[in-house]
Amino acid sequence: MSAVLIIDDEAALVRSLSFALKEAGYTPHSAHNGVEGLEATARIAPDVVLLDLRLPDLSGMEVLERLRERQPDLPVVMISAHGDTRAAVQAVKLGAADYLSKPFELDDLFHVIETVLDKKRMRSELSFHREAALGSGSLIGDSPAMRELDQTVRRVATSSSARVLLLGESGTGKALVARAIHACSQRADGPFIEVNCASLPEQLIEAELFGAEKGAYTGAHQKRTGLVTLAGNGTLFLDEIGELPLALQAKFLHFLEDGSYRPIGSGRALNTDVRVVAATNRDLAEEVSRGRFREDLYYRLNVIQLRIPPLRDRGDDIIELATHFCQRYAREEGSTPIRLSDEVREIFLRYPWPGNVRELKNTIERLTILTPGRSIVPADLPKEMTVGTASPDADTPAEKEKPASVGPITGQLAEAERQFVEAALSEAGGQKGRAADILGISRHALKRRLQRLGL
Repeated sequence: MSAVLIIDDEAALVRSLSFALKEAGYTPHSAHNGVEGLEATARIAPDVVLLDLRLPDLSGMEVLERLRERQPDLPVVMISAHGDTRAAVQAVKLGAADYLSKPFELDDLFHVIETVLDKKRMRSELSFHREAALGSGSLIGDSPAMRELDQTVRRVATSSSARVLLLGESGTGKALVARAIHACSQRADGPFIEVNCASLPEQLIEAELFGAEKGAYTGAHQKRTGLVTLAGNGTLFLDEIGELPLALQAKFLHFLEDGSYRPIGSGRALNTDVRVVAATNRDLAEEVSRGRFREDLYYRLNVIQLRIPPLRDRGDDIIELATHFCQRYAREEGSTPIRLSDEVREIFLRYPWPGNVRELKNTIERLTILTPGRSIVPADLPKEMTVGTASPDADTPAEKEKPASVGPITGQLAEAERQFVEAALSEAGGQKGRAADILGISRHALKRRLQRLGL
């Protein structure tokens, strides 16, 4: 829960705000003068501060100035009396995140708090993604396909507005490529907003993208800021764009044409400057021919097309990525990195990796947790990885259990796919929507797999 510190000398107001914030799911704290507020800020480390302009010892401006010096990233919302609005606006110019004039509605308070917290989270995510994208030479891998992709990403990034369509199988790292494009572009200091079109209910996706006014639809208890607004001067990454409902495709096409949009329930159009990167594992040209995706939207999105290679086509990149994940998850777990034996490396290079980089990452994470610091041998790997891949003289339990006839590769892949789907369903407690998110596919794709596998 987010911690909110109220610095105000009106005891009744502090009590009522604390009660309302607690009811809304926040953790409220309070201070009744400037010195006490500064001490509480250092002690509590709140997520946001509500600061009155008029305090009995220090002025709100003085407290704001000291907070900006000590914690420049801490959002501070100024609270002003009716006649202090001009001073509150001045405070915003000096670094306050926003202001509220007394008396104010609780809905307005919650909206302001959520807005400044969203911006704070976006700054944190931006910092993380820039480090992730650029910290290891951007994209990991030295195969010809990845060298070409990395060079193309850097060329594409120099244009801050060209739309990009990322194509590739599920799990190949399309989101990482989108972040690399953003991090290498002139928009790198702006937000990077990611939305999975398949994970949002069809009836809510328009409100998520374009926003909605309070009361615009059932359940809209407060104003919702759209993701296209939050992505202003940055990048909007639409994953699984092929799942965008047809009814919304026309509205999104209009937004791409001139940057204007209209929140649900609003009587006026808004404009924003945002770069759009879209991704899909579908054949959108085929979707267009079947009438499931608008042709005009397809051509609007497909200004620059990048195809992400599957992991099985990346050769020794598999070992480089595996080593990277060994180091990463060892740091996260506070353990010694696992080591891959020569036999395991050979298996990794032969295995078809139907789940691509996501499957490799999950495999290394699981091995790090279950066998920390060890040298990994074939017996430690999932059975589907060792069937038909270990050397004939390997004396491991997995090899002893290998049937006399391995069978066709399609059968092995089907069994591996079944195990992945069953594991995702188990992890999701049987919830198919959540299982689809875990697998990185759409709910429709999961439904087709369940039917094909007889699950």
